[in-house]
Formats: sequence, structure tokens, C-alpha cells
Amino acid sequence: MNKIFSSKTVFLALLFFGIASLQAQIQNAEVLNAPPDMSKDFEDYSNTFYFADELIGFDPSTGKGTIKYQRNNYETRQAFNNMLMRPVPAKANEFPTTEYEASPELPFEIQFVSDRTIRIKMASGPQFHKQEESLMLVDGKAPNHPEAWKSSKIEGGYKYTSAHGSVEIQTKPWHVKIYDENGKLLTSTLHSSDVSNTYTPVLPFSYVRRNSDYSTSMAPVFSLEPGEKIFGCGESFTQFNKRGQKVILWTDDANGVQNETMYKPIPFYMSSRGYGVFMHTSSPISIDFGKYFSAANKIMLGDDVADLFIFIGEPKDILDEYTNLTGKAAMPPLWSFGFWMSRITYFSEKEGREVADNLRKYKIPSDVIHFDTGWFDVDWRNNYQFAADRFDNAEKMLSDLKEQGFHVSLWQLPYFTPKNTLFNEIVEKELAVKDRKGNIPYEDAVLDFSNPETITWYQNKLKNLFDLGVSVFKVDFGEAAPANGIYHSGRTGFYEHNLYPLRYNKAVAEITKQEKGYTLIWARSTWAGSQRYPLHWGGDAATTNSAMLATLRGGLSLGLSGFSFWSHDVGGFVTKSPENLYRRWTPFGMLSSHVRSHGAPPTEPWLYSDSFLKDFRKADNMRYQLMPYIYAQAKESSEKGLPMMRALFVEFPNDAGSWLIDDEYLLGSSMLVAPLFEDVTERDVYLPEGQWIDYQTHKVYESGWYKIKAGEIPIIALVRNGTVIPHIKLAQSTPDMDWSKLELKVYAAEGTNSASGKVYLPEGDALQTLKLTRKRNNFELEQNPLKGKTNFKIEMQN
Repeated sequence: MNKIFSSKTVFLALLFFGIASLQAQIQNAEVLNAPPDMSKDFEDYSNTFYFADELIGFDPSTGKGTIKYQRNNYETRQAFNNMLMRPVPAKANEFPTTEYEASPELPFEIQFVSDRTIRIKMASGPQFHKQEESLMLVDGKAPNHPEAWKSSKIEGGYKYTSAHGSVEIQTKPWHVKIYDENGKLLTSTLHSSDVSNTYTPVLPFSYVRRNSDYSTSMAPVFSLEPGEKIFGCGESFTQFNKRGQKVILWTDDANGVQNETMYKPIPFYMSSRGYGVFMHTSSPISIDFGKYFSAANKIMLGDDVADLFIFIGEPKDILDEYTNLTGKAAMPPLWSFGFWMSRITYFSEKEGREVADNLRKYKIPSDVIHFDTGWFDVDWRNNYQFAADRFDNAEKMLSDLKEQGFHVSLWQLPYFTPKNTLFNEIVEKELAVKDRKGNIPYEDAVLDFSNPETITWYQNKLKNLFDLGVSVFKVDFGEAAPANGIYHSGRTGFYEHNLYPLRYNKAVAEITKQEKGYTLIWARSTWAGSQRYPLHWGGDAATTNSAMLATLRGGLSLGLSGFSFWSHDVGGFVTKSPENLYRRWTPFGMLSSHVRSHGAPPTEPWLYSDSFLKDFRKADNMRYQLMPYIYAQAKESSEKGLPMMRALFVEFPNDAGSWLIDDEYLLGSSMLVAPLFEDVTERDVYLPEGQWIDYQTHKVYESGWYKIKAGEIPIIALVRNGTVIPHIKLAQSTPDMDWSKLELKVYAAEGTNSASGKVYLPEGDALQTLKLTRKRNNFELEQNPLKGKTNFKIEMQN
């Protein structure tokens, strides 16, 4: 039956298809600094694929040999109206046929950094470039200790054994299998024969040759076992457990904390099975953690080299090994652990002084005032000079604030707009990243930190401000280094983009250390190795409950990537924080490594209600009285590569429930914190093995799930049974604290006869352990390791 469509119907149909077409174009469009997804190259079936097949000529004494790769093309196969792409072995397609290998044999090497750390190095082609020291590694290179592992010949291959595990290398089909000390398989490389028992086409360990430009990229592919969970990858705001996700590692201005892009991607992850992996490259990386095929972990590198470090052990072992390799966080100065007051922005000396006066007037303990984007002549136009018409005498202001107990932090960024007074100098001195023609890629001049002359110029600008009395710089942005830029290092942005934050962090941290004697920055962007330069904060969170929770997930993930110190904007950043949200977020901030209130609208607590101001003060007072605990835990974290804010399973790896929790955390080793993420006064809390004592109410709980009411301060915090939490008398800033008198609050349930805690004095003495023993109804200190420096008053928390 014929039907005549009305013009309106036709119009709507065309409109629909037009919108659909536009959406498709948008989805396929590439915009500036969009994270490049390497998985597309491994899904482009016009490319050629080489599957790692056989180990040849391996010498177990040197760990060196070659891998023979099998060439494959993807072909279509139709079955009952369903089309599949499957790999099929292919012949060489080069001419002359005598000159090129159909099945290339390429280098393979295994090294042993320590008795817990294995290094696997492979390449998809010859490496003619000069090998340089790596910025990501301590001292630029990794140690090699083959003596830590014993080799032996086994049927079908070779075996290496240490005190903590073993590695089996099978020659054909080629496998590298990692086992723990008890013989449990942790993970294994995937060979094409491993996935021949499924109809699903699964990429094995391989590399791809692009037909577009003949370049190659490696794809290490490993097994994922039943129940295995994956964590890390930097400050990732998506679901805590990365199993079943695809993660793209490319530094990006995430513009928030609730999407999949990251200010702080880190090419490192750890598994609940007892291993971790560091992908030693600065190229973009896409990792499919079993998203496409649940048993395959596909690491799709932009790099033509696969340089992988695999760590064996429990989470603490893995983090210690990883940070031995890439660096542990320097210990920040005591005052940095105080409260930072900020907003966008204090435009004048008058505003800064008023904020300082009000912090003292309203008795808000604090140590830092941050001047954000407006201390220059023109807001956001960074030229390293205080605006003369709004800052009468910046040097005197800084001196006066110091006398009030305040350090001053200044904002800056590495991008210079054409109207910036420094723009022409930067371009003329060739201090900026260039494009292929020798111009600059963007309208802004982007400092090229791979150029030593740029670093010298830049650090001199900061030094002049240090000389005035500035204490620390906010190392903002850094995520938009030109991907197609040409850098002084001789490399393109494909390799320099992700390194840019590390170079940036390093430049500021080193001049700070040189001029001030401590290592401290306040940075947003990172890459592997940036943890050496504390500290980092969580970017521009929305002022919502879900953003508060996502902030915590990002902080936990960053902590599982080697970062000891991390903060976030209390109350959120983008709009004025609702009072109830700000009230609940405040103790979450106060029980973080570092704490700052900062927002686009003003965030000073006295600008809210009197009741809010009172609650803010209580939470802030709690932090300042807890400073001996916070400071000691910070010292231990910096020494061991542990996060101050740590996932429960870091301390309780054998507690299965601890691996499932992403809305609680441990502050240090002994305080469990459960923020309120909704307008409620109680919440469900999971407590790991052992007994726990409520910090505010002193109620005792066994392990398991409980609905717990918050105390007077709107947060739930519990202390591990048998813990001594040192406290100090309240002061309005850290310089006014009296460390000669500390109160030891003992959290011990009935029947607990011993307790311990740690103390670290600002003078820099070694971290001390305090041991106490029950004597009748109280506890006594067995020995005072700080005798003559600190006296202790002991108080039971019943």
C-alpha cells in the first residue's frame, strides 16, 4: 500500500538524520588536546599485526634473547548474518621480497631490579636514537641485580626464583609467567594459542604496524584471573576498581572530577592478586582492563618499545618497590600541613591583609594565604610582578603576614598570552615550544621545560619572588603541552606531552629547595615521578555530593600510584558551596594530608552562618590538635612510599572486604575516616579486622558493617585498637605550637594491655615509636625516646 509522507514528516526525518549525522561527526572529531586513544590503532584492521610467538637464542645468564613474531592480517568471516573480524597468518607484502622479514625476530630482555621487581624490555623495531637518562626514574636509570634471582632450566624454557616469587619463561609458545612465593600464578603474557578456545577474536601480546605511516606500537597483553581487581592509574575519578574499564593515560585539563579524563594520569597499576605494573613510557597509553574480553589485560602503548616493571608482593611492598624506582615524596615542611585559605582571587594587598586579620579574629587556625590569579596587573596575565596599584609594598606585606604566622602562596602558570609583557621575550629567546615550521603551535607561548635555558629563565623569575618573601608557588595547569609541538629535546609532543608536568613540577620544586630549603609545590598535573615533588591537589570539583565522593576516589587512586601527599578544594570549587555540603566536606579536608579552602566564589568560613563558622572552627581545631599524629604519619609515608590517605586494603590486604571500599579511607596507619556524602547524620561503615574505637564518642566496635552516627564534628572517624594518638595544645598556627608538651591519647579496648604510636619532631629527629603498657587503669610509657625534648601526658580514651 502506497503512502504519501507529509512535508512535516519529511522535514522531521531529515532533521533527525541531520542531528544523527552531526552527533557522529562530533563523536569522531578531534579537538585540541583530546586524549588520543591508542586502542583505535589496534582495532584498525587495515593495519598489520605481529603476534609474539617464539623465544629464540635466549641466554639465561644475561636474560637476553629474541622473539619471533608471526605476521597477521584481519579478515572478515560471516556466520548467519553476523560478521566477525579474525586474525589470519599473512605473508610478507614488501618489495623486494628478499629484503624484509615476514616473521621479524626482535630483542627481548629480562632484568631484575630487586628480589621483588622484574623488568621486561622489548621493541618492535631497531632503536637508533641515543639512549637518555629517564626523568621518571631515580638517578635516571634502574638498577640491575641479577644476583637476587637464581636461574634454572625447566622443561620448555627457563625459570628464575627469588625469596618472593618466580618467573617462568616458556620458549614456544612464548610466555612469561609470574608467580608469588607460594607458587600462585599472578599473571602471564597471552599467546594466540591461549585464546584459541573462544570464538571471540582476542589480541595477544603483539605489536601493530600502521599502514598510515609505517610506525609501530607495542601491545603487551596479560591474563586477568577470576576475581582479580585493578587499582591505580593516577588520580582517576571513575570507579575505583578499574577491572572492566578502559583507561586512557594522557594528561588533560579534566575540568572537574567526575569524568574519565585526568589531570594526573600515572602509568602504574596494582592488582589484588599481589603484583603491580609500571609502564615506563611517556607516550599515550590505552589500557583495556578486561573491558572487551574479561580475561585479557591489553596495554596498548603509543611507544614502539615495551619497558615494563613488574612488582611482587602486598600493596605496601609494591608501593615501596615502585617508589624506590621512581622516587619517594620529599617530606614537606610542618607549616604546609596547616590550613590554607584561598579563593579566586584576592586582588590586592588590602584584601590579603583583611583575610589574615579575620582568620585570627575568628580564631580559624591557619598557616597559608594563597593569592590566586589576580595579583598581576591583569587577572590571569602571569608576569611574575605584583600589580603596583593594588600592592603598595608587597615585600612589607609578606613580612607582616609572616609575623602573623602566615606563609604566602602565589599562583602562576606556564602559558603566556600574546598580550603578556613577557610574550615577545619568550618567543625571541626561543624558550617556547615550536611547531614544525618554527612558529609556536598555539596563540599562547608555552614554556619548553625540555630546554635548560627555559628552566634558568623561569627559575630566575620565581627566585625574585622568593627573595621578596614568598614561600610556595601553585604549579597550575601543565596539561596542555602541544601534542604536535617540536621540543628542544628533539622529540615531538607525542612523547613530551605527558612528561611536561614532570618537568614543570621538577623546575619549581628544585628552585624552591634551592632558595627555601624545602621541597614544596601546589600542583595540579603530574606524570610518573612527580610524587618526588609534593604536593598535588585534586582540581576543579563541582559543589555537589557526587563530586565530593569522586574527589575521594581520585585521591585514593593517586595514593595507590605512589603519591604520599594530596589535597582537594574543601567544599568544591565551581559555584558557591551549599552550606550543608561545605560543613560535611570540611572535616574530610581536615582529615586529609593537606587542606585548603578554595573556590571561584569566596569560601571564607565567616561569610557563611554563625553556626557554620563554629563547626568549621571545631574541625580545624581538631586538625591542629592532631598535628603530631599527622606529622609523624607524613614522615613515615614519605620514607616508605605510602599514601597519607590510603585505601583500606593497603593496611588490611588479607581482609576481603577492604578491597571493596571506595568511600572510606585510612589517614595514616591508624585512623579510619568515613565522610558524610549526603545530608545525613549517620552512614554505613565497614570496619576491617580487629577492634575500632570512635574518635569522638569512644564507642568500641568489632570488625564488620555498622550504621554509625557522626559525632559533634560531622564525620565518622575511628582509631585502631591499641593505638596511641599524640595531640598538641591548640595554637592558631604551627610556629606557635609547643612540641615540648604532648598529650598521648590511648585508644585501647578492654583487655588490651599494650599500645603504640609514633612521634616526629619538627627539628628533624628520627621518627620515634612510643610503646605503652597497661598499669592497672591507665597506661605508662615504657621509655621516653625524646627525653629532654618532649614531656608526655597520658590520657585513656574511655
